[in-house]
Amino acid sequence: MRTITVKGTGYVKAAVDNIVISMSLSAIDLMYDTAMERAAEQLEQLAQSLTTVGFEKSALKTTNFHVSTEYSSEKDRYDNYKRIFVGYQVNHNLKLEFDFNIVVLANVLAAIGASPAKPELHIRFTVKDDEAINEELLRQATINARKKAEILCTASNVTLGDLQTVQYNWGELDIYSHTDYRVAEDCLMEPMMMKSMDITPDDIDVSDTVTFVWETK
Repeated sequence: MRTITVKGTGYVKAAVDNIVISMSLSAIDLMYDTAMERAAEQLEQLAQSLTTVGFEKSALKTTNFHVSTEYSSEKDRYDNYKRIFVGYQVNHNLKLEFDFNIVVLANVLAAIGASPAKPELHIRFTVKDDEAINEELLRQATINARKKAEILCTASNVTLGDLQTVQYNWGELDIYSHTDYRVAEDCLMEPMMMKSMDITPDDIDVSDTVTFVWETK
């Protein structure tokens, strides 16, 4: 049986309608219990700050939680390095998602800036319905592949037969805008500065590929 293998590519462009703020908290102490207590206190401080701008505590989602032991190196009097226990470090990564609204974003950033927790921030723009994006990508890739296969078969004076196999990498796509939005820490306390800046993030431009194998006759 003769076959033809074609890779189809789907392209989708979509306007941003969702904001994701990723936050990182870190606490360290020589005592494990104390490090955990500090991490819990940071989380409570951050959650309380967000309630002042209308978010429930449950809106703050954990994406990663990791406890590790930290060491430093120093020389002894014989010039030999030795490991010194620094403490237990608790790293807590969280995210907050909400509909795209620049005023809400400004208020959220101001609330975070006022929190004693002082997390590291990463702001990204995306879409709420990423499943619809994935479905459209696969649909477009399928159409693209079949069109290519038909052109190749016509040019080769053969007929496109039955579909034999479909190969697809089910990896997670990066469905985010390329807009880089950053705010210095000392500006977080000034929400009015950002309310007056009516930004429009760049559209999300994403592609995906699928490989098809057809019989030729």
